Amino acid sequence: MTDDRTLEFFYPEARGKVFKADLKAAGLTEFGSPEGGGAELFFNDKPMRISRYPNSGFMKIKGILNEDPVDVRGTKGDLKGKFLYSDERISKWTNEKDAWVHGYWFWDWSEQRHKVLSINPGKKLIELVPPYHNYGYRTGQWFYGFNLLSEIDEPGEYYIDRSDGIIYFYPPSPILESKSYVSVNESIISMKNVTFVTIEGLILEGCTGTAIEMEKCNNCIIAGCTIRNTGNNGVVIDEGFNNGVKSCDIFEAGGGGIKITGGDRKTLTPSGNFADNNHIHHIARLKRVYYPGISVSGVGNIISHNLIEHIPHMAIFFAGNENIIEYNDLNDVCYESNDAGAIYAGRNWTMRGNVIRYNYLRNISGFEGKGCVGIYLDDAFASADITGNVFSKVSRAMMIGGGRDNRVINNIFVDCIPSIHVDARGLGWMENLHIPDWIKEAEEKGTILGIAYNKPPYSERYPSLVNILSDEPRAPKGNIISNNICYGGVWDKAAGFWGMAIEKKARPYLTMENNIVSPDSEVEDSLSKSLTISDPLFVVKNNPEKSDFQLDAESPAVKSGFVQIPFDRIGLYSDDHRSLLTVSDK
Repeated sequence: MTDDRTLEFFYPEARGKVFKADLKAAGLTEFGSPEGGGAELFFNDKPMRISRYPNSGFMKIKGILNEDPVDVRGTKGDLKGKFLYSDERISKWTNEKDAWVHGYWFWDWSEQRHKVLSINPGKKLIELVPPYHNYGYRTGQWFYGFNLLSEIDEPGEYYIDRSDGIIYFYPPSPILESKSYVSVNESIISMKNVTFVTIEGLILEGCTGTAIEMEKCNNCIIAGCTIRNTGNNGVVIDEGFNNGVKSCDIFEAGGGGIKITGGDRKTLTPSGNFADNNHIHHIARLKRVYYPGISVSGVGNIISHNLIEHIPHMAIFFAGNENIIEYNDLNDVCYESNDAGAIYAGRNWTMRGNVIRYNYLRNISGFEGKGCVGIYLDDAFASADITGNVFSKVSRAMMIGGGRDNRVINNIFVDCIPSIHVDARGLGWMENLHIPDWIKEAEEKGTILGIAYNKPPYSERYPSLVNILSDEPRAPKGNIISNNICYGGVWDKAAGFWGMAIEKKARPYLTMENNIVSPDSEVEDSLSKSLTISDPLFVVKNNPEKSDFQLDAESPAVKSGFVQIPFDRIGLYSDDHRSLLTVSDK
């Protein structure tokens, strides 16, 4: 590109290296918004990046104006989308046609893309186009600028001038020797009311939305496919029975990997829908939070043997009843967010019977190491069985956020800080939020969030729900933490992002028994008498992370009833579509 006027936009290192093409002349007239879901550029089968600054990482909000102050339990900010910056480079964006910013503006788990209304270099002030972020803006939170022609300054960046239909691109390799395309179609395969169809061995890529959509299908399988370079999710299964995604590789999705709904919560009819033996990684390119590797909601869905890694927010989200999450390997997730869970669910007493067993969670510590959660049962979530999982180097590995009837049994915690968190938020700050609404509905309508909790099938399947209103409904009752092993790190002592590990109000309701903690682990003094302080005797002594976490026959844990974890079954397995085996082979 040699146009002098345009060349003036670029920094010297990019001049003479940027190519341009007329998309309108090629027949493309709808480009979507920089907010996401529109046309994207792909080069040699990889997504290119909309020009941004900084090229990696973030800048921080220097200050707010407090024109519309907000205070959430002591966390203060401004609801008005105006804030101060410190980086001089931002001042050079005043001539940009369509500048945008993307940030985690108030909470560390909630992001949003904003169009820039104005930049005042003298005051170093950015003002955004409404609507503003729901929670507001806070000093110290992180953001970056994007969709900036002037910031095409390294290979792989591009910019679309949506008014003129021109694309500008700094290719990472010789452009005439490579393959490039711009996504146009919203989806690739759409199925509705289909039965007994298998889609097998395909490469599906380059859409602005979800690659495969299945609505009210039965016995349909996606097997051995490569799904990549989507604008939204990889696969969505919406209702139906016995549908699944098996042995697929899903990566570079703009949104989540696999989203499954199915089963009837009112009748507790299971769906049998599943996600099994999939490798899901480097997704949520555009939608950074709440677009997990796999999400399930409903009844009787199964997530098993998946390897999920390198994701900015959650690996697995679940909601509903009697879902099973088992034998999954979760690694390096929640890396761009805090107060987030690798496996997450929340906010419902009636979502019971869920099982989380034999999963391996490792290297999970949140953005800038400030802290996230391994298994996060948020805001009074009730009745999950957490059994036989291994947590290695996970901040706040197991969290019960004020819920009831959860069982944390026969798990291994290695170098977690802390291993256990239990609070009584229903008796504290949450008392005036969600729970009273549930109680009011239960008293007036006999339902909790639309579920007849005290009538069949709920009264038969979950008898502890029947009289919950007369059984201290706000209290974290019925939680059991038993037969676990803590090796190194912190067991239950206050540490990290939230401070407390086991809230004082929660202790009288909590059953903690038969847990074994190694001598080098930190323990809350008041609870040390209920523990066995001893080396658990992993087979590979002093280096358990390189073992399969099996225990010596003389281990005090084995002698007290700890059941060996089938670690060799965790993660991917070999089948007709996949040669990579389990996590222990990596």
